Amino acid sequence: MQTFTEVQKFAAIATEKHLTVSAAESCTGGLIGSALTALPGASAFFLGSAVTYSNESKEKILGVPRGILFAYGAVSKQTAACMSKAALELYGSDLAVAVTGIAGPAGGSFEKPVGLVYISVTDGTKTVTKKFIFNGNRSEVRVQTVFSAMRMLNELAESL
Repeated sequence: MQTFTEVQKFAAIATEKHLTVSAAESCTGGLIGSALTALPGASAFFLGSAVTYSNESKEKILGVPRGILFAYGAVSKQTAACMSKAALELYGSDLAVAVTGIAGPAGGSFEKPVGLVYISVTDGTKTVTKKFIFNGNRSEVRVQTVFSAMRMLNELAESL
């Protein structure tokens, strides 16, 4: 319910300011695109979402440099920022959001635990990337990621 409220808020801001948005998603697997398209009229502001789950797809589809993936990993501030900038360019949108993380239940480590997510939003001039550590099962981590991504997107859109 909270996520839907954030999506509705974004739709209102985007409509008022004539903004478009795109996404690059990893751990959410398309949930951001799904949340945005749950609203009638989403085609007025939502251009698309690239689901780049593997490192190979991040590199081939989004152009995330192999050196970034090798040096910092797929789940990193650097990768998330590259993903958001790539989505902006790929779709030609005014704003973009990207998420990469470890939803679990496996795949975590001491340095990168399950629930670790990086979310990045950009307007092409300003890029904000934040680290989150969410609790809960896989589904809960993914839902919290979408909510936080929409909240960050709203903050960026409101600042324009």
